[in-house]
Amino acid sequence: MRFLAVLAGLCCITFAAFAADAPAGDAATKAATTAKAVCAACHGADGNSAASTFPKLAGQQAAYIVKQLTNFKEGTRDNPVMKPIASSLSPEDMQGLATYFSSQKSKEAGAKTNGAGSLGEKIYRGGIAANKVPACAACHSPNGAGIPIRFPRLAGQYADYTLAQLQAFSTGARANAPMMKMIAARLSAEEMAAVADYIQGMR
Repeated sequence: MRFLAVLAGLCCITFAAFAADAPAGDAATKAATTAKAVCAACHGADGNSAASTFPKLAGQQAAYIVKQLTNFKEGTRDNPVMKPIASSLSPEDMQGLATYFSSQKSKEAGAKTNGAGSLGEKIYRGGIAANKVPACAACHSPNGAGIPIRFPRLAGQYADYTLAQLQAFSTGARANAPMMKMIAARLSAEEMAAVADYIQGMR
């Protein structure tokens, strides 16, 4: 916990320094500089994080990134690292970073075991009717690209990260998406792991 607090503090100090030096009116340059100097520590300079505990941001819907940053800032999504960082961002900063990361290309990763015909694919494409679990594809699209503004891109996201979010939704630890809280609560541990693995392998 102490490490997370130190990391958050360093990121905030670094962001403040770059924000002060950034050329006025050059939002794209400021966003790229901030992403590479601050966000890269966890998410990678191009939004492809090196560790599976941190989400890939490359290719993510810009509107979704802005929403999550806003939720971190408001406290409706709890995260001890992202809270202080998001709190230091203006709406313009958030939009600039979102635009930068959404324009990057997500690097491909393969599923470990949940390929074609797997439990993960069945849940993603067809849901679980008996438990009233809708198909993930209904909101996140058949290819995992999501639906702009409404639902985020999932394709290629780390299985570890997706699984952690499903678990957080199911317990209520993450509460900024009521629909996902309801859906995740109806999935077993095996089902969560399977669909998360399948999502990692999507292109």
